[in-house]
Amino acid sequence: MQSTFEVIAEPTRRRILDLLLEAERPVGDLVCELAMSQPAVSRHLRVLRDAGLVRTRTDAQRRVYRIEPAPLAAMDEWLQPYRRLWAASLDRLSRHLDEMDDTDGKDRDD
Repeated sequence: MQSTFEVIAEPTRRRILDLLLEAERPVGDLVCELAMSQPAVSRHLRVLRDAGLVRTRTDAQRRVYRIEPAPLAAMDEWLQPYRRLWAASLDRLSRHLDEMDDTDGKDRDD
């Protein structure tokens, strides 16, 4: 079984998750939105389902898919410490840019 990271590394699967984020959808809608064949979309959905990222329900003759948030929440929790690193880097960049603005302003006054 692939890890959640491996599953969502594939761009089409990320696009499917983006579409399902808006609302649950039947396979036919996903096929139209992605402009792919039904078997290709179904293969991606099977991988997402096996990873626990989507769930399905039957509505008459259709299968309707929706996001299962638990694996994404686990990824979000894992990423939390890294966000602090990114925030610190962005803060340093902001300070650097502010200092550059101050230096540029002094040159213009001369």
